[in-house]
Amino acid sequence: MEYVYTALVLHELGEKITQAKVKGILEAAGATADDSRIKALVAALKEVDIEEALKTAVMSAAAAPVAAPAGAAKKAAAPAKKEKVEEEPEEDTDLGLSALFG
Repeated sequence: MEYVYTALVLHELGEKITQAKVKGILEAAGATADDSRIKALVAALKEVDIEEALKTAVMSAAAAPVAAPAGAAKKAAAPAKKEKVEEEPEEDTDLGLSALFG
């Protein structure tokens, strides 16, 4: 993941993504740079419009909650109900101990 982050940093700075720059950033951050992984990353990114990929990713992430199935809301609400059920016995237990020692 650190390789992708390095490429994003270079892109954000308007720098060309080269093997030397990626390796330099990784080593400066204290990571062990793998030359073969760096070479593969740089080669793969030559064919990618990073700005367009970022826009697509943001739009996909923004649309994801809208596209969620109707049952997803019910599933999300279920843990909240389960937590309430778990809390009720604790309250009963506390009252029981108070009655014994009170």
